[in-house]
Amino acid sequence: MRVPSNLSRGSLGFNMTPMIDVVFLLIIFFLVSSHLARQEVQMEMDLPEATTGQDTQEEDETWRVVVNVLPEDRPEGQLMVGGRRMQAGQFAHLIAYEYQREKEKQKRDPPLMEVRIRTDRKVPYRAVEPVMVACAQSKIWKVTFAVVGD
Repeated sequence: MRVPSNLSRGSLGFNMTPMIDVVFLLIIFFLVSSHLARQEVQMEMDLPEATTGQDTQEEDETWRVVVNVLPEDRPEGQLMVGGRRMQAGQFAHLIAYEYQREKEKQKRDPPLMEVRIRTDRKVPYRAVEPVMVACAQSKIWKVTFAVVGD
């Protein structure tokens, strides 16, 4: 009886196609998400000046929402969050939803969450107040303002 030889079958290998697909999808995801994050922070605004204050401490677990409050004469609308125009009522619903989502995700009450307000120095307080009220109603107490130092 003849013993079969494994030499004629060829080499055993891994199918790398699914792993390469996943890696490319992750690269695209991070490129797009970093572009959107930079776009929101780099929106052209004349930020207010601050003579006192503290630099913010970046915490790894803190989830941050950046709200751009625009002057009323700009065509983009009054509030912009994530590149979308919205009214104060829509922002209140959005921030309440995000609070609940982060609370369930982080399994802590209150979750580590921050709202950063970027506004033009010409914007009156009445335009910023609804953002602060929505944060207070959603129990978000860490609200910071983006400013330019001396």
